[in-house]
Amino acid sequence: MEIILSYFPNLSEEQKRQFQSLQDLYAEWNQQINVISRKDIENLYLHHVLHSLAIARYIQFKPGTDVLDLGTGGGFPGLPLAILFPETRFLLVDSIGKKLKVVNEVAAAIGLTNIETRHIRVEEIKDKKFDFVVTRAVATLDKLYYWSKKLIKTKHINAFPNGIIALKGGNIREEIKLLPRGEYAEITPLSKYFKESFFEEKALVYIQG
Repeated sequence: MEIILSYFPNLSEEQKRQFQSLQDLYAEWNQQINVISRKDIENLYLHHVLHSLAIARYIQFKPGTDVLDLGTGGGFPGLPLAILFPETRFLLVDSIGKKLKVVNEVAAAIGLTNIETRHIRVEEIKDKKFDFVVTRAVATLDKLYYWSKKLIKTKHINAFPNGIIALKGGNIREEIKLLPRGEYAEITPLSKYFKESFFEEKALVYIQG
């Protein structure tokens, strides 16, 4: 928890309580439903929570922003972002229902009211559009673009135009080459935001929608 406070020192008491609660909640649920690798649960705050919050170092969502967390798994990056931005609305979707059960139980336990979950494939979303689609290690950028393009609103209310924000590793420049010609994309190394060695090979990719 201290690592979160070192980078986000201005949290409210409620936000501190919510973040503090995550370790025990995920440890307990992970014994029943494996949403985080067993050996990684001790690194929850560094590998999952802080990694998710890299998006908050890139952009501060304005109140009323709608965000889709595509392939949320155990709730990352959507759940930590929902704690940090209580006036932003988050829809967390995944094709594996048992993982969403954990997300719902954790959110209820800490009193998060600005998230909704759906057990659905992203291609099936027909009733809603979003300012941003966020994701973490789900698919290649061309697939994310194909799935997300039709779900992004045309009216912008944030400092950046609406689009996709993906937390990625691997050969990102090769993935960007797979995007349609003329699409704007930029890469931000996470080492720009965090000093820990875990982030040295990781980056944030923004694709304008």
